[in-house]
Amino acid sequence: MGRVDGRTALVTGASRGIGRAIALELAREGARVAVNFASNEAKAQEVADEITALGGTCLLVQADIGKPQEARAMVEKVAKEFTHLDVLVNNAGITRDAMLPQMTDQQWVDVIQTNLGGCFFCTSAAIPFMTAQSYGRIVNISSLNGQIPAIGQANYSASKGGIIAFTRTAAAELVHSGITVNTVAPGYTETDMFESVPAALQTKIKGHIPMGRFAHPEEIAKAVIFLVADGDYITGQQISVNGGAFM
Repeated sequence: MGRVDGRTALVTGASRGIGRAIALELAREGARVAVNFASNEAKAQEVADEITALGGTCLLVQADIGKPQEARAMVEKVAKEFTHLDVLVNNAGITRDAMLPQMTDQQWVDVIQTNLGGCFFCTSAAIPFMTAQSYGRIVNISSLNGQIPAIGQANYSASKGGIIAFTRTAAAELVHSGITVNTVAPGYTETDMFESVPAALQTKIKGHIPMGRFAHPEEIAKAVIFLVADGDYITGQQISVNGGAFM
């Protein structure tokens, strides 16, 4: 038996990278999983096919979680399709890097709206369903760069630091509703997003990581599963999965 047999889950930004790994790990542990994607349906379908191959159940849901109406409609659709919603993983995120003197208003708004706004839109939509059943597990994916300075990422850092603060407040407000809210803060992880970082810079970054390597997406997923399956007495906390880069 899986650790989350019978549970239903929605993972945002699940077509690749960390979100993909989380969706697959939830499926392996017995959950029915809704895989959210914004535009890359082909990649999302690959994840769905993998879940099906594992013997699991998958629902594909397209939505730009930075748009309130789309995000909320997606959560409602998943809850109705699955008849209940137990787990929400707010993973979707984007980058629009630039130094502050060059950062445009649009670059700032896009990142804050998607990363932090999307977390709020999806969470607020899930609360009524979870409250009604007196059970919910919400895990928000932050970042090492929400904990330490990140040159050229003022927008991204602000959004990820905001997620940490949002998590604590949401946990305090929802604690009597049977809902836990926690954060996983990955360090530098081997994903498509990180592949765009120049090799020389990757080498420099790796030199500052005590464990001497980058994380694998599956290692982030394991932390999420722990909070969902075994974290009944954990709320308002953050787990840093970063190889010791921030302690």
